[in-house]
Formats: sequence, structure tokens, C-alpha cells
Amino acid sequence: MAKRALSHLALWKAGALSLLLLCARAACPELCECPRAQHVLCANRGLRAVPESSRPVRVLGLAGNLIGNVSALALARYGHLTRLDLQFNQIRRVHPKAFETLLELEELYLGHNLISTLHPGTLGPLQKLTVLFSNDNDLRELTGDTFGKLGSLVRLRLDKNAIELLSESVFQHVSSLMFLHLESNQLRHIHHRAFYSLTKLQFLNLSDNKQTQLRHRTLFSQLRSLLTLLLSRNQITHIGSHVFQNLKKLTKLSLSTNNILRLENDTLKGLVRLRELAIDGNELTEIQAGVLEPLTRVERIDLSDNRIAHIDPAAFARLARLRVLDLSNNRLRRISGGAFASNAALFQLELSGNQWKCDCRMEKLKDWMAETRARGKLLTALVRCDRPPALEGKYLEHVNGTELLNGSGYCPADDEEDVMEAQEPPGVTEDVLKRGGDKETARDARGSHKNLTVKRKMEVKLRPAPSASAKVSSSSALLGTLTTKTFPLTEENISTWELSDAPQNHVERHAAVRVAVTDACQFNRRYIVNVSVHNVSFDSSTVSWSTPADAHTAQAHALMFRILFDRFGHAVRFPRYVYTDGSARAVTLRELRPDSTYITCVESVVGGALCQVAPRDHCAGFVTTSPESVVELQHVTAAVLAVNALLILSVGGVWLGRVLRRRIKTRKSSAHTHVRRMYSTRRPFRSAMAATCVSSEFSGYQSGRPLAEEGDLIQFPVDRFYDSRDDNSVIPRISD
Repeated sequence: MAKRALSHLALWKAGALSLLLLCARAACPELCECPRAQHVLCANRGLRAVPESSRPVRVLGLAGNLIGNVSALALARYGHLTRLDLQFNQIRRVHPKAFETLLELEELYLGHNLISTLHPGTLGPLQKLTVLFSNDNDLRELTGDTFGKLGSLVRLRLDKNAIELLSESVFQHVSSLMFLHLESNQLRHIHHRAFYSLTKLQFLNLSDNKQTQLRHRTLFSQLRSLLTLLLSRNQITHIGSHVFQNLKKLTKLSLSTNNILRLENDTLKGLVRLRELAIDGNELTEIQAGVLEPLTRVERIDLSDNRIAHIDPAAFARLARLRVLDLSNNRLRRISGGAFASNAALFQLELSGNQWKCDCRMEKLKDWMAETRARGKLLTALVRCDRPPALEGKYLEHVNGTELLNGSGYCPADDEEDVMEAQEPPGVTEDVLKRGGDKETARDARGSHKNLTVKRKMEVKLRPAPSASAKVSSSSALLGTLTTKTFPLTEENISTWELSDAPQNHVERHAAVRVAVTDACQFNRRYIVNVSVHNVSFDSSTVSWSTPADAHTAQAHALMFRILFDRFGHAVRFPRYVYTDGSARAVTLRELRPDSTYITCVESVVGGALCQVAPRDHCAGFVTTSPESVVELQHVTAAVLAVNALLILSVGGVWLGRVLRRRIKTRKSSAHTHVRRMYSTRRPFRSAMAATCVSSEFSGYQSGRPLAEEGDLIQFPVDRFYDSRDDNSVIPRISD
């Protein structure tokens, strides 16, 4: 009986459980799913209203439906909700009492709808609300009563709306807020006390708005817990001093894509813990010393896509932790060699997209980059030369020291400003054309005049040019080369030169010989003779000339000589000019390009003036040789000889092998001649002769060996004779 009672009890419990399950299924709203006891998921079901439910629900998902309004009674039976998702509907209006019964709600998602207004008091009952998404709506105005007293709110999304103004009291009752999204609105004015109560705020996004200035010091003064501040894609032109002074914990600041013209020394003051700074896409023209000095812990700085043309050598001096620096797409022409000397942690440096002028003032930067690359850093740092045209497109790391001098032989100081090219005087080109010169000569004369004008305006500090082949002696005079900019140039290796037979005192006082002739054209015709080129090697040559004795000196006009050398037969011209004083009669051109034909011309500069007609009567040509080609030819010759020797050895070996094989075969054939071919063995056996033959010829025959047949016995006759037909050949015959 007891067992039967227990079985009936088990059946009753199973029936009750199945009945409860049926009731639970019946309680799940139509077209919805209830994977858990208190979860109702109705996403993407085409619903136009909030479904009814008689069961306690904690999570209600209604995203992706066609709900247009949330009435006062739509959520009346969902008093136990903790999460409500109404995103991606068509909600235009939310009744002020729609959330009156949702006292336990913690997360509310209203994003991606058409809500234009949240009436005051609508969110008031949601005292436990921690997450509120109202992004991608049509909200235009926020007041102090919009959010009520949401003392537990932590995350608030208001991005992608049409908000134009933030009043003083809009966030005064949400002091627990930690994440605030206001990007992609129309914010033009933010009250300087709008964020005054947000002392716990850690993330603030104000990107993609209409802000034009950040001047007031109290705007962010109370955001002492802020870690990330995003102000990109606004219209900010000016940032006042001490605006970020109280942001002691800020680690990331973005000011990208604005119109900022200048950073003052106090603009970034107070950002002592900042690790990432982005000011790319602005209108900055320079980075002064001291501007970045407060950023002692910064690790990343993005200054790309600005108009920066000058960076103070001490701009990054205090940034010992800087790891990534982006200076790409600016207008930089050069950077001081010691600009990054203090940045020992620098790992990535972007320098592309600038207008780099590869001259001697970039040599220190090149050496620093090479030394840093040797430690496995700056692997992507590439400086591509834009000027001079001879080095255009070439990377700085592939340019040697002499090319950085551009053939000038001197290097101005880092702080020396470039002098603008002098304007061409009227009538220069026309005068050349009248004298019979072509357009090429006119351009040459125009470039020469500009170079001389610049030379007269600048006091050049002379420095010796380094040479790869030999050191420049102290008696060599390096007076500088003026390079014309009239013609496009290509990558070449002409950069240094030195004067021969120039006394040292002439170099020190830069003396010039005084001549009585006042016209440069007349001096060229009368006095420049015997222009010749000698000592031509693969990378250097000496150009010499002479002047007659009647070219007497006087105190009237200063005399100098200009030597032109250019590649001959190239579509793109490559002219270079060397200026010497009047005492020199020879110039050694160094580091010429091997395997190239050059033409060189000598002309005079009298009183700072050139002859406008090209001195074609005083030109000479020469061809440089290439040691590399000689070495290569020697290698090729040696290789050909080695191949020929191997071929001869192989042919000889084959021939010798054949000869040896023939001799061995001949010896074998003569030693093993078959007996049957020499003697006849098929003869009838004669018993009378058997005993004699056997006893005489086969004395060593063994008695135990069986005798051969009669037809196989071999007879060795005694009678032999010579064939009388040929006395020279002996033919053995066997008698019968």
C-alpha cells in the first residue's frame, strides 16, 4: 500500500509540473519568445504596440518593431522591469507617465527613434536608472527637468541629435554620471557651468559639433575625474590659456579636424598625466618651445595634416616618454638635428608628405635617424627630399654628406633664414635674344643673374665640404657654388669641388683680382685661353685655363671666374656653377658621376656682372671612367677563361679515355684468339699415330680424365711451311 501511495504522489507532482509549464507557455505574449522565466524577447516581430503580459517580466526586448507611441498604460503591467529595449522603432512621442510604474528599471534604450521631446518629469520615476540611451533621435532642447533627479545614472548617450544649447542646470541632478556622449549634435553654445556637477565624469565626447572657441577657464574646471575628452570635428579656431588646467587625470585629448591656428604656452598647462594628444587636421603653422612642455607623460602626439613649417629645436625636449610622433602632411622643410635628442623612447616617427629640403642642415637628423634605426626603432621614418631638384624623390638616408652640400662647399647656420631669389631686371632676356642667343642661353643668363644677386646679399660663412676620397687640405679654397634653379634637376653625385693653386691668404681674405677691363664679354674674348681638362678619373677631373700677361690688375673692378659643368647629351639638363676668385687658374671637380660625358665652360665675372652670351669658345668636354665597369670586365674575363679551361680539360679527358679504351680492347683481342680459328680440329682419328701423338704432345694428360670423342681430338702437326706468295707474312699451315 505504501508503494502505491508513493507512486500516486509522484504522478501527481509530474502532472502539476506539466500544468505549470503549460500555464507559463500560455503566459508568454504572442509572437514573442520567453527563453527564461522572466525574459520576454519580441525583437523584429512587426509589433505596433507593446504586448500585454500577466507574468512578472524583468527583461523586455522590443527592438526593431513598428511601435509609434508609448502610451501611459502601455507598460503598466511591467512594474518589475530592470531592462527595457525600445531601439530601432518609430517612436515619436513618449507619454510623460509612460514610465511611472517602472520603479525598478535600471537600463532604458530609446535610441534610433524619432523622439523630438522628452517632457519634464518623464524620466523622474526612474530613480534606479543607470544606463539611458537616447541617441539618434531628433532631440533639440534639454532643460534642467529633462532628466529629473536621476542620482544613479552612470551612462548617458545623447549623440546624433539636434541639440544646440547646453544650459547651466541641464546636468545638475545627474552627479553620478561617468560617461556622457554628446557628439554629432549642433552644439554652438555650452554654458561655462554646464558640467559643474559632473565631478565623477570620466568620458566626455563633444566631437562633430559647432563649437568655435574654448575660452572660459571654468568650462572643464570641475571635471577632475575626466580621463578622455574628445573635441574633434568642430570649428574651433582658438583655445584660451588654462582651459585644461584642472584636468589632472586626463589621459587622452583629441582636437582633431578643427581650425586651430596657434597653441599658446599655457594652452596645455595642467595636463600632467596626458598620454595621447591629437591635433591633426588643423591650421597650425609652427610649434614653439614650451607649448608641449607640460605634457611630461605624453606617449603619442599626432600633428599631421597641418601647415607646420617650423618646429623649435626644443619643442620636444621635455617629452622623455614620447613613443609615437606623427608630423606627416605638413610644410616642413627641415628639422634641427637635435630636435629629438631627448626623446630616447621614441619608437615611431612619421615624416612623410612634407617639403623636405635636403641640405647640410639635415645631416645631423640623418645621423640621428641612422643611429636610432640601428637599435630597432624608427623603421617607418622616411624623409623624402623635395628640394633641391637634384635630390627630388630621393630618401635622406640614401643621400651622402657631399650631396647635402649641393655642391656649395659651405653650410649656413641652422637659424639662418633663406634669402629670396632676386627679381630679374627688365630686359635681360630680350638683350640676350637681340645678341643672337637662344632661349636656353637666356634662361641660363637669368639664372646667373639671380645667383649673383643672392651672392651679393648674403654674407656666407664658409665651411669645407667633406670628401669621400680625400680630405680637403687647408690650402684648398672652398668658396661656394651657386646652383641655378632654372632647369629641372635629377639625382646626381656632384657636390664638392676645390680650387687648385690658390694661396691660403686669398682664401682667408676672399680677395679678388682687380682688372682694368670693365666688360665681361670683352674679357672672355681677350684673356681666357687654353681651357683644358686633365687628370680625369671616375669621379673627378681638373679644369684649367690661363690668361695672357696683358691682363694687368688695377683697382677698378673685381674679377672672378665662373666654371660651368653639365652632363652632355641628356634630355634633362644638370648645370652647376663654381665661382672662384681672380687668382685661380684651375678647379678640381670631385664626385662626378661615373660613365657620364660632361662639358665644362669658363667665363669671367667682372664687377659682379656676367656676359649675357654663353662662352661657347671657352668650353671643353670630357668623359669620366668607371672603376666598377673595369672590375666587372675583369671578372667577366676571368670567368670566360675559367669556362674555356674547363671545356678544354673535358674535351681532352674524353679523347684520352677513348684512346685508352681502344688500346685495352686491342690487347684483349690479341691475347684471347680462339683456337678453332687457327687450327682445324675435325680430322679422322688414326690409331697408328694415337700413341705417338698422345705421348709426345699430351705428356701431362691425366689418366682419370675421360677421353674425347674421335672427332674432337686435336692434332699438332710437326711439318709447317711458309707461304711463298708473300715473303713478309708468315701463315701457319697444317698438313694433312
